[in-house]
Order: sequence, then C-alpha cells, then structure tokens
Amino acid sequence: MQDILDVIVSRRSIKKFKPQMVEKEKIEKILKAGMYAPSGMNKQSPIILAVTNKDVRDKLSKLCASLRNDPTFDPFYGAPVVLTVLADKSVFTNVYDGSCVMENMLLEAHSLGLGACWIHRAKEMFETKEGKQILKDAGVVGDFEGIGNCVVGYPDMQIVNDLKRKDNYVYFIE
Repeated sequence: MQDILDVIVSRRSIKKFKPQMVEKEKIEKILKAGMYAPSGMNKQSPIILAVTNKDVRDKLSKLCASLRNDPTFDPFYGAPVVLTVLADKSVFTNVYDGSCVMENMLLEAHSLGLGACWIHRAKEMFETKEGKQILKDAGVVGDFEGIGNCVVGYPDMQIVNDLKRKDNYVYFIE
C-alpha cells in the first residue's frame, strides 16, 4: 500500500491518454474513493455520472469543446472514462463537497497507476439543454450543478515529478 502523502506529492494532471479502456474494478475503486469524500454535515450532496460508453463520452467532449469555442479539440485528451461530479444545488456546501469528491478520485486513479485530470466546464455543460437531457437519460432526478469532469485512463505521456512549491505557501502563527 502506498503512503497517502507520496500519492499526493507525485500526482500530476495527465493530458494525453492511450485509447485502452480502464478495467471496471479500477473504475469502481475510483468511484468508491469519491463516495467517501467528506461533505458538509454529511449531506453527501454530490453524485457521479460514470461514463464509459464511447458515444456518450464523445457527446460530453463535444459539448465541453463547444463551450470553449473549439469544436475540433478534445478537452478530455483522449481519456476513455469520464467521471462527472455534480452536486445538489440546494446544499450550500455543494461546490466544496463535489471538489472533495474530485480530489479523492484523482488521487485514487493515480494510486492505481492511472492518469487523470480535472476538466472544468461541467457547470456550464449541464446547464445546457443537451446536458440536461444527458442527465435525464441517465435517470438523474433533481437540481444539480456540475462541479467537474474527472477524465481517467492510461497515461500516454512522460510524467514530470519535480514540481516545486512556491516559497510563501504556508504562514505559521505560533
């Protein structure tokens, strides 16, 4: 078992993936890590839309790309798995709760030897008519805000592990 600090320090955003699908067992571990993220007052406001269907994955990618006005770009960098986190708008900690889910999933993916990256625009994606239809087709009921897209797959790039932290990151009050 890896030390959690080692996982945290060595994790990087991956922006190039092999087309190989991730094994279901690994996806389930990533989802479980997300499900056990802390949430305000344990309201568990987030939900996760786990997309492994290539047609739906491509539809989400095109929707995200259209929001950045670049329809030819794949904002999911070829990742075969998209784990979209949404959170109940009625819970005032929804964005924080969903962010914790995203971080747990990013860390678990890395601990399993996979690459992952947090892709923004989930909020805007699921405010569109098409995004709302995707949720409806998935059986999602309620008023949810998109928090982020966690794209996951096998890395197809060199990972840089020597990133420095800024000098003034921590201020001690003793």
